[in-house]
Amino acid sequence: MTHAYPPAGPPAAADGTGPCRTRIDLHTPVPDGLASEIERRLYFVSPEISGFELVTEGGEVRGVTLLSQRPLARAAVADKVNRLVDADVRKQWPTAPKSVWTSPHRRTVEDGGTFARLAETGAVSAVGEGQVALGEPLLSLLAYFDRAVKGLLARHFTAAEYRYPTLISTRALETAGYFASFPHHLMFVTRLHNDIDVYEEFRAAYGGKGIDAAVLASCRNVDYCLPPTMCYHTFHQYSGRNLEAGRVHVVTSRGKSFRYEAAYATTLERLWDFTIREIVFFGPRDAVLAARETFMRTVFDYATDLGLSGFCEVGNDPFFCAADTSERIWSQRLMELKYELRLDVAPDRSIAVGSFNFHDDLFGRGFGIDQGDDGPVRSACVGFGLERLVYAFLCQFGADPDGWPDAVRAGTAGGGGA
Repeated sequence: MTHAYPPAGPPAAADGTGPCRTRIDLHTPVPDGLASEIERRLYFVSPEISGFELVTEGGEVRGVTLLSQRPLARAAVADKVNRLVDADVRKQWPTAPKSVWTSPHRRTVEDGGTFARLAETGAVSAVGEGQVALGEPLLSLLAYFDRAVKGLLARHFTAAEYRYPTLISTRALETAGYFASFPHHLMFVTRLHNDIDVYEEFRAAYGGKGIDAAVLASCRNVDYCLPPTMCYHTFHQYSGRNLEAGRVHVVTSRGKSFRYEAAYATTLERLWDFTIREIVFFGPRDAVLAARETFMRTVFDYATDLGLSGFCEVGNDPFFCAADTSERIWSQRLMELKYELRLDVAPDRSIAVGSFNFHDDLFGRGFGIDQGDDGPVRSACVGFGLERLVYAFLCQFGADPDGWPDAVRAGTAGGGGA
């Protein structure tokens, strides 16, 4: 049995010879139930990997066949694959995800060709790796779902809303522990060192040429990154504050987020550059957990009313490349710190369009956010990937507004995308 990615295989080489295949044996097999945990990490082993197959036998993953356009250095790649599996996967327990909600609707999603059909009409255009330009009706749908999420929030909570800068302080991500947890998703921002000699050398070297990696020798600024999500802006904004005790404080924002997805980038499902609507709850532990639960159930009712097909289950963050990765994933799932709302996009396939997360006092301690005399605040955040949400909706209901639920059709009438 094999698990292959991408399902259709990588493109053939220009000379027609097709990809090279390099078989890597795991020094110790892992349960087949952990196959997806291996799959979500393999492209980060080497930029030369263009596809892969997991070979399973007797309920275990025994090896990996890596596809590439040039032969791989087998020994070096084998060491990397086994290190990754040992650190991130092997110690996990292959338990079935716990579901906390299942839609009563089972919509028929005929195939996985929604993106191709949208591209044919000009509604979407791939403009780079993990980057897609959006037109109508996606712009109106994105604005509608963003308003809908804010409306659901307003049913139970009064939130302060902010618009944050695109760049985020590198120090903020360091304080949040992002460097240690998700180094594979980081995207740095830099600039030429402000020295006239550097500018003159740059102009002489690149004035009429393309940029190459050597230009980084002239760049020294590493004070800013592209934000991987909005909530880090919020925690950084509230650094060192002492909030009023005994109540839940709510902050919401919408903005561009960036995560390097390597070769996993595909259609609107895994973008490097995407839009998040995020809500952060600060307060006492029980009150924050109750707020997360209340909002989560409100979202489930909304999805049911629209007729969306999907479910919500216990999930985990993509912790990567650390000695305690497996333990952190297991702990996160065991304590149900993260729930993922998943909607169907193809037969037997769904994508996560939102998550409901509890951090306990992790960010309260890290950013020095207190609540009266009660010490660090507890926090939770809810985030929706708006492009993913729109894409899942279109996969289920199609691009013709005549087939949309009444609330969506009325909410998008006349355009008004933002």
